[in-house]
Amino acid sequence: MIKVKNLYHSYSNDENYAVDDVSFEISKGEIFGFLGPSGAGKSTTQNILTGLLQLQKGEVEVAGYDVKHIKNKMFNKIGMSFEQSNVYNKMSGLENLEFYGKLFDVDTRNPMELIKMVGLDGKENIKAGKYSKGMKHRLTFARSMINNPELWFLDEPTTGLDPAIASNIKDIIKEENNKGVTIFLTTHNMYIADELCDRVAFIVDGKIRLIDSPKELKLKYGEKLVEVEYLREGKPIKESYSTVVEEEKNQLIKVIKENNIQTMHTKEATLEEIFIKVTGRGLV
Repeated sequence: MIKVKNLYHSYSNDENYAVDDVSFEISKGEIFGFLGPSGAGKSTTQNILTGLLQLQKGEVEVAGYDVKHIKNKMFNKIGMSFEQSNVYNKMSGLENLEFYGKLFDVDTRNPMELIKMVGLDGKENIKAGKYSKGMKHRLTFARSMINNPELWFLDEPTTGLDPAIASNIKDIIKEENNKGVTIFLTTHNMYIADELCDRVAFIVDGKIRLIDSPKELKLKYGEKLVEVEYLREGKPIKESYSTVVEEEKNQLIKVIKENNIQTMHTKEATLEEIFIKVTGRGLV
């Protein structure tokens, strides 16, 4: 669904690249996470893929279309949900969706169905300008589905949402993916990426550092640990032991034999910890 080869982009029209020799491919039906801190090149890449930025250098194919020669038909196949909501404030939530649906040359979804899906039912006739930031975000998310996209671009889809609503948004993403929708997820939230993505790309300073599945990254970079809590002379002790290093495995066995174990559970590295290990950078 997406093919990117040797992509470059400079905002200053010199060799100071915001996106620097980026290449990747995304298969149909895949959820692909594009992960990195602010300013890493995530949004720039997404904006080129969706036609919001002109391609300067490289080869990019989206949904079967060469973005050097974008055709309107491409937009019938893609949906876009931006982190910064860009709804029409003087229209109601329902009017926003009805208006947007008329821009496409394909069958569109029932606006009220989408309103209910994102939990805005009962507020559909309120002007979007009176919506909270989170409500606008949900309206933008709903709008991105109205043309039944085959390829769905999601930029920080759960940002600013309370846990219950964020969980609902994640469930919708999973449901659409189960229908065969390909998803390009741009985020710095490693937890949502770990939960949703088939593969992830780590991007820092415009360069992709690696691409792999969350599972393989954990196997490759994440140390397997067992965290044990026990009492020693009446005082609680918490320690972690590697299940790979032989010496620590023996220490763990000794602790279990000689102490009153309170709790014990396995622990694996998070994607964020792996990102920092691989790139040497945090996600701020």
